[in-house]
Order: sequence, then C-alpha cells, then structure tokens
Amino acid sequence: MSGAYPTRDHRHVNLQAFYRDPYPVYTEARRAQGLTFVPELDAWLVSRREDVREVLGKPEQFSSAGALRPDHLPSKAALSVLSQGFGGARTVLGADGDAHRRLRRPLVRGLSHAKVAAALPFVTERAEALIGSFAGDGQVEWMDAYARPLPAAVIGHLVGLDPADIPGAIRGVQGAETLVFTELTETEQVAVAEEIVDTQRLLDGYARARRRDPRDDLFTEVVRDLAPGSEDLTLDQRKEIVSNVQNLLLAGHLTTTALLGTVVLNLLRDRRQWELLCEQPRLVTAAIEEALRFEAPVQGFRRTVTTTVTLSGTELHEGDVVFVSFASAGRDADAGARVDSGVRADGEVRADGEVRADGDVRADAEVRVDEFDIGREAFRHLSFGHGPHGCPGSQLAKEQVRISLEILIRELPGLRLAHPDITMAPTLIHRSPETLFLTW
Repeated sequence: MSGAYPTRDHRHVNLQAFYRDPYPVYTEARRAQGLTFVPELDAWLVSRREDVREVLGKPEQFSSAGALRPDHLPSKAALSVLSQGFGGARTVLGADGDAHRRLRRPLVRGLSHAKVAAALPFVTERAEALIGSFAGDGQVEWMDAYARPLPAAVIGHLVGLDPADIPGAIRGVQGAETLVFTELTETEQVAVAEEIVDTQRLLDGYARARRRDPRDDLFTEVVRDLAPGSEDLTLDQRKEIVSNVQNLLLAGHLTTTALLGTVVLNLLRDRRQWELLCEQPRLVTAAIEEALRFEAPVQGFRRTVTTTVTLSGTELHEGDVVFVSFASAGRDADAGARVDSGVRADGEVRADGEVRADGDVRADAEVRVDEFDIGREAFRHLSFGHGPHGCPGSQLAKEQVRISLEILIRELPGLRLAHPDITMAPTLIHRSPETLFLTW
C-alpha cells in the first residue's frame, strides 16, 4: 500500500500482550506487501532483514533521534525531582553524524577486543562464584541469581566503579527504564526518580574524580573524549558524561541479562538442544548465535525519516517513524542471510541436511526460522544492529554467555526447566523471561 496510511483501527491488540509476544505481528508484516503500520508501536514496522539493513545503513535518511520513545511520561512531581540531577543530555543511542561518532568513540576504545580479553579472568571468576553459590541447592531462579548479577558486576568493573557502588548504580540506571516504560503511581514515580538522581550524583562524583585522577577504565575514556583538557568540568560536560555513562551501564547490563535468560530458556525448552550442547561443547558459539537470531535481546529501535523515501514499496515522508525490528529480521527466511561457509561445528555437513550422530551442523532445505536449533546453518543475524549504530559491546556480551554456558555444561549438565510455562517481560527494550526457575 505505497504512500497510503492505514486507519488506526488496524488490528488493535493489548499493548502488554503485544510486548510479551510480538512475533505473530512480525510474521504477518514480513508476509505483507510494503511496510505495515503497527498501532501498538505508533510506527511503521520494518520487519524484513534486507529492509532492516537498509534503514540501519542510511542514518542520513533514518535518524536515530528518538530511538527510544517512552510509553509513559513522568509526572510533574517526578520531573521536578529529575531536574535536580545530572541527566538529560544527548546520548550515543539518539545521536547522528559527527555527534554520534564523538559519543561512540570512547565506547569503541573501552570495549575493544584487547579490553574485553583483559576482563575475561574477572568474568570467569565472577561466573564461577555465582554458579558455585547455588550449585549445591538443586534449584535456582536464574534471572535474579545469575543473569542480572553477572552483567552488572562485569560492566561495573569495566567502567571502573567500586564494587560496593555497583548494585546501587545498576538499580538507579534501571530506574530510568522503569520510569518511562512501566505504569507507576505518582508516588512510585517520585521514588524511582529519587533513586535515578542519587545514581547520577554518584556518577558525577566519579566523573570529577577521573578528571583529577585518570585511570585505565571506561569512565576515564568517556571523560577524556567528551571533555578534553585538564580544567575542571563544566556543568554541561558533567551532564553529558553522566548521561552517557548511565546509558552505557544500562545497555551493558540489560542486553547481556536478556541474552543469558533466553539462551538458557531455549536450550532447556527443547531438551535435545541442551543434551546436544553437553555432548558437543564446541557448539557453544553456535548456541549463542542461534539464541541471538531466535530472540534478539533488544527487539529493535525507532528511526525518524528525514526526507521522502520509498522503503519496500511504501512511501515515507519526513517526520514519519519506523520501528526497525532486529528480532523480526532474525526470523526472515531470506536465503541471503545464510553465511556462505555454513558450518559452525568442525565436521562436514551431509548433503541430505540431516543431523549427523556426532552433532555436526545441518543445512536444511527448509529454514524453519521459528524453531530454535543450535545445529542449523549459520545466519548473519542483525541482533546487535548494523552500520554506524552496531553495538560496540557485542563481544563482551557474547563472552559472558560463552563462559556461562561452559561452566553450566561442566557443573550442572542435569539442568532442567522447573516450570514449562514461562512469561516474557512486557517490554521491547530487552527480550527476556520475567523469572526462570531451574532445577537439576
């Protein structure tokens, strides 16, 4: 339906229900001609893999400004509290062009392969300690006991926070998400806003301390790049530094938490997947990539159209909003998404596409995108984005999941889901189970 806007009574469903399971909407959108306008998103849904790549690769036509639009606006009382903090500055997530490159530069340097490699002993030590703390219990609620604490400790370590400050800082930055994506009473909003401001004041103290005493950490990288020089930081510089470190802590925590939840959930939901992984540990990398393809930890972001452009046959105009779905792209059966080499394990793939007894990868003629299968041919998923806004922390997230799976295979091979019915969190910011009870 090129150039035509659908009416607002187009397939309304409960917003929370849509957030908990958006995949039926994604499937319909991929099958439809042109783009589909989704009322729940108040945006045109970009659902096909090649369309997602096109939008993400053309930031001059599709601006990142407003990448995250709040579901709920804070009350005046909450806004009054927030005005006393150090937030509100533009962050890398919503910037374009030179401003984006400037804000992104310290993150790329601070999350480089070398920096991540240097952090792996810390990641391993924390992962082993956390799993060891409940390994003898026979059961655990995975999200609170492991999937949230590990990424919090790791990103806090890389940023350079004192271990005693990390739990409070993570609660505070999560509050920023809670405030605008969860329905709260005014009293609850004010309480969350106060926690956000306390965290911003904590981070401001770190910013001024790193100006006086630079260290080998991500916080220092941010201060150096966003406020070059040696003089005292101005108020505007302090707000920009705090806003971007706050965003970094949130993104570095939530994305990995979500992935740790969904990879374990989907491996255990089909017991054959977990058993295959335990028999063939070399498939850990394949399991991580399949988890990313199957359940993108961040479902997607909005982009604002800057000029008249036609995408997938639909004419868009300046000011129109599209929702670029990384998650839908992962379930697009487009054969062009397949990696040319195709093989994740180290054995040959049989021509008939069946799984070999030794667990090597199959290359099915039928892609079966809605099935979780660690033995499938590799896909070039877009779950960490693409182009200028590709996630600079993707390696760090994958390494945490790799280490976690390797320890679980070794220490808890009898792992099972305690309850088959799992409720996913009602948000598109991160795709994860609300709770995940495991037993062994």
